[in-house]
Amino acid sequence: MTKRYILLSILLFVFLFAAGCAVVEHPLPSAAAPESVSPTKTVTPTPETPPPPSSDPLQPPDPLYQAVQALTVEEKVGQLLVVGLAGTTPGDDARQAMEDMKVGGFILFGRNVTSADQLLSLTNGLKELNQKVGNLPLFLCVDEEGGMVSRMPPELADLPNAYDFLRAGGDPYARGEVLAAQCAAFGFHVNFAPSLDVWSNPNNSVIGKRAFAADAQTAAQAGAQAVRGLMDGGVISVGKHFPGHGDTDTDSHVGLPVVKKTPEELWETELLPFQAAIREGLPAIMVGHILMTELDPQLPASLSPAVVTDLLRTELDFDGVIFTDDLTMGAITNTYGVGEAAVRTVEAGCDVVLVCHGFQEAREAYTALLEAVYSARISLSRLDDSVTRILALKEAYGLEDKALEAPDVAALNAAIRAAVPQ
Repeated sequence: MTKRYILLSILLFVFLFAAGCAVVEHPLPSAAAPESVSPTKTVTPTPETPPPPSSDPLQPPDPLYQAVQALTVEEKVGQLLVVGLAGTTPGDDARQAMEDMKVGGFILFGRNVTSADQLLSLTNGLKELNQKVGNLPLFLCVDEEGGMVSRMPPELADLPNAYDFLRAGGDPYARGEVLAAQCAAFGFHVNFAPSLDVWSNPNNSVIGKRAFAADAQTAAQAGAQAVRGLMDGGVISVGKHFPGHGDTDTDSHVGLPVVKKTPEELWETELLPFQAAIREGLPAIMVGHILMTELDPQLPASLSPAVVTDLLRTELDFDGVIFTDDLTMGAITNTYGVGEAAVRTVEAGCDVVLVCHGFQEAREAYTALLEAVYSARISLSRLDDSVTRILALKEAYGLEDKALEAPDVAALNAAIRAAVPQ
């Protein structure tokens, strides 16, 4: 029995794969690898690689540590990527993303959804294809806030915007439960919700009524309850847009918003909802593309070690998974290439890079990250830190590439209507 087989067996056991399930190897084609790197190259762990958690021969090995060490560098880098798709079926872009880049997940948008049956067929198809390739279970992600940001099929009833919902007397916890039920019914594990922004700038149209409130205390209380509802519904809640997008008047899809508040002012307003959600057990956070001039006068939050590592990891003591916002948004592409931005987000402390639009952009991000590891710009220990957090989150929520039966749409609609205040 080879060492590789033993390690892969441990990895399969950790993620509850069926015993005896074969792992299919798919070497990267030369086009997907950096020119200076062989696509089949393996990287021998350096002294920077974290030692096993216990060197006591009487203690059992840490299965999560062994699962991470069983992965190739290419597989580890793939886990850092969540990418978008062009169509409504698992096409060539999905297959190549799984085979060539070993991506950790996909995010779906309205362009990918036409009906309830089609959406379930798409998510089931992605899972089936991922199983055949032999990758770790996928993050299947969606932006499902309700109201103005919804990706659910047309058969489902609408939820009001968070702001209107709360003002009408709605229960934020029930809202979170309903959002989780919708996501889970169609195979989504990750929901980029709720918006934990404070709508403090009335000219802010990109957030607006996506926020629960215009005052920080109300937004914090409601946001934390919505997070709890999503988590209790078995869906990974990703609070956004850290460190706060509510006091801007620029849409980060087209330009770079600027916030000039002092750290003291941020702690009094923008950071309160994130602090409350973290205390509630929030498992993941999305960092926005916002220039916080008093924290870092040069780099957007998503690329800034001062924001991601110093503020979020250290001061707010957040130990969950950190996602970037989409790297194909104008706030990033107007200044940086997608590949360079991807590397900088990981250097800043982010774990998962979102590339929501364009297969070539996704490949650019993957290639740049892989080259950064091979050149030691990103150390193996830094890479392993993120992969460990990602695998721990997938394990904690029991992710598996298992097909689902068609949901009861009528029951879902009844639950939605029951949650909406009359």
